[in-house]
Amino acid sequence: MVEIDQTAIVEKGAKLDAGVKIGAYAFVGKDVSIGKDTTIASHTIIKGKTTIGQKNRIFSHGAIGTIPQDLKYNGEPSELVIGDNNTIREFVLFNTGTEGGGMVTSIGSGNLFMGYVHVGHDVHIGDNCILANAATLAGHVVLEDGVVVGGMTPIHQFVRVGEFAMIAGASALAQDVPPYMLAQGNRAFIRGLNLNGLRRKIKSIR
Repeated sequence: MVEIDQTAIVEKGAKLDAGVKIGAYAFVGKDVSIGKDTTIASHTIIKGKTTIGQKNRIFSHGAIGTIPQDLKYNGEPSELVIGDNNTIREFVLFNTGTEGGGMVTSIGSGNLFMGYVHVGHDVHIGDNCILANAATLAGHVVLEDGVVVGGMTPIHQFVRVGEFAMIAGASALAQDVPPYMLAQGNRAFIRGLNLNGLRRKIKSIR
């Protein structure tokens, strides 16, 4: 019911539901819980108190649930919680939370994280978001449902992006963005309505 490559390491205590597949040379730590039919590709590391839902696809060389890149972190047992049906591509970095940010980094369901995406400590991401290649979220960022972040775009800590907003590629976002807006530039500012996001939202409620 569970497929684990003979070269993978799964520590005692890890919880793997039916249909989980662990690829070659992957590592799964003792406090990790992985839901039904989730696949973990080769050379991926999943550590810490990390809970992953059902039917996620995690591609190779990811670092999931590693400790925060925050000098204030002092080893507290913080968490990373990931929902269902996410696609997480190569070389991503997802960190757990910190005591100063509520102890939890959370990711919803149905999201696409392209290669080299960084999700920092205490970040909260809703459902059906798209983060293109090398998008970088600093600590305490909030992305509401349906947000699109273009490639090579960093988002400053404590920034909140409203639902169905879009941040253009190669921007640098340092302030909040209201729902349904399109922001672009370094530093990014509002360019207008995200009309495609509005259309998707209307279609989803019909």
